[in-house]
Amino acid sequence: MKIISIANQKGGCGKTTTAINLASTLAVNAQKTLLIDLDPQAHATLGLNVDDQNSLYNCISKLTPHKLKIKGIIKKVTDHFDIVPSNVLVGTLEQELADEIGRELKLVEVINEIKDNYDYILIDCPPSLGFLTVNAIRASDELIIPVETSRFSMQGVDHLMDIANLIRERLNHPVKAKVLITMFDSRLRHSFTMLGKIKEKFTGMLFDTIVHTNVKLKEAAVMGEAVIKYDKYCRGSKDYMGLAREILTADRHPAAPVPLQAPAEIPAEVPAEKQSYEPSERMQELIQSETKEFLGSTAFVLKAPQAKSVYVTGSFNDWSLDENCRMSNNEGVWILKVDLKPGIYKYQFIVDGRWQEDPANTNTERNSFGDINSLIEVKG
Repeated sequence: MKIISIANQKGGCGKTTTAINLASTLAVNAQKTLLIDLDPQAHATLGLNVDDQNSLYNCISKLTPHKLKIKGIIKKVTDHFDIVPSNVLVGTLEQELADEIGRELKLVEVINEIKDNYDYILIDCPPSLGFLTVNAIRASDELIIPVETSRFSMQGVDHLMDIANLIRERLNHPVKAKVLITMFDSRLRHSFTMLGKIKEKFTGMLFDTIVHTNVKLKEAAVMGEAVIKYDKYCRGSKDYMGLAREILTADRHPAAPVPLQAPAEIPAEVPAEKQSYEPSERMQELIQSETKEFLGSTAFVLKAPQAKSVYVTGSFNDWSLDENCRMSNNEGVWILKVDLKPGIYKYQFIVDGRWQEDPANTNTERNSFGDINSLIEVKG
């Protein structure tokens, strides 16, 4: 079980959008997920059309006449996806508990009652660095900081890191922080200029996934739905599904952070002419031998000696990511046998959390997200 806070003191950087859609895509990947709306503005609650009559105020406050356990206010959104709603009363907790000893542990105490029921708990923090955000970070294992490509959003990261360091030093609770680039508009030169500055400043802290500007994200919020339910084929759905799978991959197979869009390292002894999209003779032999040995199965093969983990996913498994699609490493050649019925299938490899087409397969198509799917035909 993992608890993740999503915070940035600057508003309008995609914080609540990320909370809603990351929770939803984790749920789609069969992870039991709870979203806690800790923002008194209740944008996550409103963005999912959930009743906000009760909130964490009823669980934490000593003044409320309607005291409740957190189990009593949890609302179901979809399969595997629940939410703890918020309302304006949550904002009064800071003043009410100002002089109380251990006030920074109030959220921890509440979450402890239900944390064993979930794989992931996400906390949507308010756009401030006060009592509620401190409680959220203290309760969390990780901190996701959404950053749009602007100078002001970058400054919010510095302030949040100061709070996280203070919690580590004074409360002995270390939290791993990662930066998520959001609202990226690839049509603007300014976006790429700021992207370079963000990569330089936060090296080692960045997610590989970038969330692009997409009108479907706003339309989904207006309809009170997560974007993957509103339009599962749009760019916003792809971006947040990629983020969910990146998190799942890292949690199952932790590895050193991979720089955003960094080229794969090529060993010095490998001639440049070998780094092409044509499969080597050795790879062709391996594909043929593996296919013959496992009669009735299709062998997916990828040469990636520098990779730490490789998956294959596609239309044959509804693009899901789990242990069944993890490839095994044979001296730098990754292999997985999959039983497939006759037909044509789309697929991609996920190398250390990054999606790519099959470099040894020239049969491809451009998908609706703008990248490349490899195609394989299984004959009867």
